[in-house]
Amino acid sequence: MKDRVNRVVLIGTGAVGSSYAFALLNQGITEELVLIDLNKEKSEGDAMDLNHGMAFAPSSMRIWFGDYSDCKDADLIVICAGAAQKPGETRLDLVEKNARIFKGIVDQIMESGFDGIFLVATNPVDILTYAVWKYSGLPKERVIGSGTILDTARFRFSLGEYFDIDTRNVHAYIIGEHGDTELPVWSHADIANRPISEWVAYDKKYKQEDLDKLFINVRDAAYHIIEKKGATFYGIAMGLVRLTKAILQNENSVLTVSAYLSGEYGQKDIYVGVPAVVNRNGIRGVVELELTNDEKQQFDHSVSVLKKFVTSVFE
Repeated sequence: MKDRVNRVVLIGTGAVGSSYAFALLNQGITEELVLIDLNKEKSEGDAMDLNHGMAFAPSSMRIWFGDYSDCKDADLIVICAGAAQKPGETRLDLVEKNARIFKGIVDQIMESGFDGIFLVATNPVDILTYAVWKYSGLPKERVIGSGTILDTARFRFSLGEYFDIDTRNVHAYIIGEHGDTELPVWSHADIANRPISEWVAYDKKYKQEDLDKLFINVRDAAYHIIEKKGATFYGIAMGLVRLTKAILQNENSVLTVSAYLSGEYGQKDIYVGVPAVVNRNGIRGVVELELTNDEKQQFDHSVSVLKKFVTSVFE
């Protein structure tokens, strides 16, 4: 009989956190889910509401409203707490506000004796993932940010629409900051093992200028969604569940997460969105793509923007 079960602790049951909890229940990824939020009434209500759907879930899950002492036995802590991006705000505008909030959260988690993996979703995600790594003292492999997982999903979806191909058969990455300086890796984008550049070269109905516009729409998608409905939460919730599954089921999946670089891509001491192998121990390793000169310059620029903000918070 297995007496050790997987426990996920969710910090922050706002729009993103509660969407993640709902998606997690629907996919039956973990055995235990603990909800923690400053608004105790809200997280207690969420726990009740989720439990009432248990009869329709694919597998049993124990869900409860808890506190930081529950973090001690957690395998994975997912942080969705913090100030949300408002219309007109960039993700980087949130830096100082959320860094202060995170210090208090991470201190309380580590006081519990937690020794698992952190998954950070709050924006600006690359900088806050770096903050969690600094505040927690855990190895870099066990602190992961959602990075460009959602941007990559948006990119694949949009390319699938453009070429009329199932998004799951489109292979393409967005890397860099989860934000305004991110970039598409066109040099490694393909459908059915055929580079996107070939699809464009051999069929006149496809145009590079269309693809350039497509990327701009992917990059700015959050602004459009926030303008229309106030926040983005379903897409990122699905991305977080995908990461949770990769971690708890030891999948060794390649996903574009915010990972710590120790010389990969010529960069050090920064968390930034790159393809990485994710398993039960966190990040097994960063996948280093061979970038074109233009892509390398764009990536270096993205990192330099992030480093400026990291310096402002930690020095």
